[in-house]
Amino acid sequence: MRVAVVGVGWYGFKPVVPELSFREMMFEAAVRAYEDAGVDPRRDVDAFISCQEDFWEGVAISNEFAPEPIGGALRPTITITGDGLQCVGQAYMMVRSGAFKVVVVEAHAKPSSIVTLQEVYELSLDPFIRTLKIPNPLFQAGLDAVAYMRRSGASREHLAMVAVKNKTRGLLNPRASYSAKVTLDEVLNSKPVVYPLTRYEIAGFTDVAINVVLASEDVARRFGDKHVWIDGVWWATEVGTGVIEWHEWGRMPSMKTAALGAYKLAGIEDPLRQTDFAEVEDRFSYMELLALEELGLGGDGVHRLLEQGYYNPGGGYPVNPSGGSLSIGVTLEATGLSRLLEAILQLRGEAGGVQLKDVRRAIVASWRGPPTYTSAVAVVSKD
Repeated sequence: MRVAVVGVGWYGFKPVVPELSFREMMFEAAVRAYEDAGVDPRRDVDAFISCQEDFWEGVAISNEFAPEPIGGALRPTITITGDGLQCVGQAYMMVRSGAFKVVVVEAHAKPSSIVTLQEVYELSLDPFIRTLKIPNPLFQAGLDAVAYMRRSGASREHLAMVAVKNKTRGLLNPRASYSAKVTLDEVLNSKPVVYPLTRYEIAGFTDVAINVVLASEDVARRFGDKHVWIDGVWWATEVGTGVIEWHEWGRMPSMKTAALGAYKLAGIEDPLRQTDFAEVEDRFSYMELLALEELGLGGDGVHRLLEQGYYNPGGGYPVNPSGGSLSIGVTLEATGLSRLLEAILQLRGEAGGVQLKDVRRAIVASWRGPPTYTSAVAVVSKD
């Protein structure tokens, strides 16, 4: 049994959405998704899944706010503390089981309303690391970037190339609030925020709500030809209770594990040849290169392929044609859905200024960021 995305909706994609609360944003995204899919949530949807985390919401048991805005009141509604692409994986299994025909996945972010964002990051750190009172909790990304560069041979210039590529591309995407016309010299000459990463290489935060409607094959085919198939999806988390202690610096084993699982379900043996483009994690510039390596999209020489323009929109294998998180922003638990949304719009031919030509299959990869080290990967396609 195949599973498809039959509708998408979103609201926001701005650094600040002052006019609505996160619950109102959820409602607006849901209404748009149901209209896009042509479904009535009270009649046609069998279950609802909301990806959210109490830390980000600022309230305890935040899942109590999930059902009403998305039409799930008094209906089966599940809340998962994880990235939106993980929720898609859960919905995929529910539909594949045959027990559900239509499942809705929702994820949102309103970081502009989080007064204590720095403290949230600090509290998420390993208890022993937390006592060090390190000024910037993103220091782990800097350590990871240095380890990756030393292992792979990638240079500061390669990391900067990712920022230039994605931020410039985002100028064509109306959802990319952080896009900018920047040069390699501007990135390299900017003062590091967390060495070796400058402000151009660390994605900002964005307010957004995203809703996707998944359906079984028999139902999907009744909704016309806009549906996009989820051929495979998988997720993985690094082992160990102390992430700092167990993490393999300069690597992302969770990404590789998730990719292998998704590829097996999708029947992918050679991802570069069997897919047309990818939307991958790039909240830090080095992460795009590391993700590509772990996804099997260039081996250990991805930085050389980057130099040659292979991952550019007009290259052999476009990566983050939307502009990625460096242009769109980090949307907390909605980041995976943000990447998935961009891939779906590409496959439906609705990506506007960032539309690619003749694309039929894509890889979507998300990473929850330090210190959780959880990755999710999906393969999506269009008939």
